Amino acid sequence: MPAEETFEHHSYDVVVIGAGGAGLRAAVAAHEAGARTALICRSLLGKAHTVMAEGGIAAALGNLWPEDNWKVHFRDTMRGGKLLNHWRMAELHAKESPQRVYELEQWGALFDRTPAGKISQRDFGGHRYARLAHVGDRTGLEMIRALQQRAVSLGIDVFMEFTVTDLLKDAGKICGAFGYWRESGRFVVFEAPAVVLATGGIGKSWKVTSNSWECTGDGHALALRAGATLLNMEFVQFHPTGMVWPLSVRGLLVTESVRGDGGVLVNSEKRRFMFDYIPEFFKAETADTIEEADHWYTDKANNRRPPELLPRDEVARAINSEIKAGRGSPHGGIFLDIASRRPPEFIQRRLPSMHHQFKELADVDITKEPMEIGPTCHYAMGGVEVDPDSQASVVPGLFAAGEVAGGMHGANRLGGNSLSDLIVFGKRAGDYAAAYVKELGPARPKPAPADVALAAEDVLSPFKAGPAQENPYTIQQELQETMQDLVGIIRVEHELKEALEKIAVLRARAANVSVEGNRQYNPGWHLALDLRNMLLVSEAVATAAMERQESRGGHTRNDYPMTDPYWGTQNVVVELGAPAAGGTGGTGGTLSFRRQPLPKPPPGLAELLEDDH
Repeated sequence: MPAEETFEHHSYDVVVIGAGGAGLRAAVAAHEAGARTALICRSLLGKAHTVMAEGGIAAALGNLWPEDNWKVHFRDTMRGGKLLNHWRMAELHAKESPQRVYELEQWGALFDRTPAGKISQRDFGGHRYARLAHVGDRTGLEMIRALQQRAVSLGIDVFMEFTVTDLLKDAGKICGAFGYWRESGRFVVFEAPAVVLATGGIGKSWKVTSNSWECTGDGHALALRAGATLLNMEFVQFHPTGMVWPLSVRGLLVTESVRGDGGVLVNSEKRRFMFDYIPEFFKAETADTIEEADHWYTDKANNRRPPELLPRDEVARAINSEIKAGRGSPHGGIFLDIASRRPPEFIQRRLPSMHHQFKELADVDITKEPMEIGPTCHYAMGGVEVDPDSQASVVPGLFAAGEVAGGMHGANRLGGNSLSDLIVFGKRAGDYAAAYVKELGPARPKPAPADVALAAEDVLSPFKAGPAQENPYTIQQELQETMQDLVGIIRVEHELKEALEKIAVLRARAANVSVEGNRQYNPGWHLALDLRNMLLVSEAVATAAMERQESRGGHTRNDYPMTDPYWGTQNVVVELGAPAAGGTGGTGGTLSFRRQPLPKPPPGLAELLEDDH
């Protein structure tokens, strides 16, 4: 770093890192609570990964089914999460989702309507009633549009194309963040006593993923290095339906709405195979014949739902089994068929984005032929351990909301619960972050110049690599192949051990990553910094998967194929050993794991979970 370089400085009450649904909602809440708020995003505003959530926002509005209410939604969420959810988060989510949806409508979101003029709701896997408020199959995009408009209209400061590399602390409390403009490489110091992490997921550590390039686990890694804990990182959701062809778009999401609107899964023998994979846990509410399943779409009140609408982990495992049994499609997936089930005008009206996506990218007309799909790494149920009411981590001043936070979804997330999660807990994180700052008063923690200098030195280290120079793109490719092959949808002990050995080697090699050129327009440098986060979080996932010796939700162990009652009472918590004094960057530190009892729901809520109806 040139001796004469000066850093750009900004001072705020609350800094929100990430501008997806959770980040935007947190920033709006903090601002409306009177906090001077900054919103930071790695890409351009409006290009958050939230736009990929197409199907809808789960909320018990009761517009189609008056019987639906927050208690049924709570029960569905807990059962979908295999009862490993934090009960309080699931309760708050179910109770507050309707209010947050109506709020979006007030801010300009244009939802599809019922004939009576109410917000329309559609079916999704794991939900007893049709409860997903939607905008065609572009719901996430509409949510971002409405939230973005709200944030801009309030005058919230936005820092686009900016990467945060370090969280700064003073006497154990958050005091700011350090990062750089991606275009120029210029360093910036944010002084702020409260930081909200809303950085999304970790999917770019896998080879086949629906996640965009931003999903490198930044928030998870920042939290670990700042002293926070992560919860249940072994639970990674593989969405059942991602595109498998052409290779250039492999993993791109195919919304669950296709199945919610009548699409069925068939193998190469043209057989509807999901009836072979109905778990005992869901037998009472799932149709076991084609006739009964098909009748459900016209008479939902008296018939059990189709097996294609089982929770995502069950569907993904079934598809994986068919492919491994040799009954897959020509390009290594299976077939999703709505063409033979619904008229073209219905498909084009209800699924316009899917029709366009397959026509443009794969030259497939989904109104005439089936889609080739397969499981794709999609969502991390694990994340930063937070207080369910405030979203505060164990580090004073550090909050987390959205996919980066753990606890809400347990072992498996139901479709549609992600978007409502963002707005429910995004608002809570923003509200409580603002309240935390107000309670601090004028005596605020301040970044130490030495810590800032150390953070800058660490970020520049890839330009100063020694003789054992490593290419960041090579390490990224090897990491993605390792996670895909050894820490994928099905796990086994010897493969997890092999993965951890490979990750350890890759972490050592990453310390010698070398990049050329300067800080302006340097994607190799950006990736070198991202790798540290990806490797750290990948190690957390693989080690947690070793620790949990059972199969539950998004975590399937071939060597422990059954669900173990003991593990149904335990969370797996990971923390990072203290780094050197000063900044929290770099690749050093040792991960440690411990088991932690899962909080039990109070009697009234526990009784809801025992009700099979």
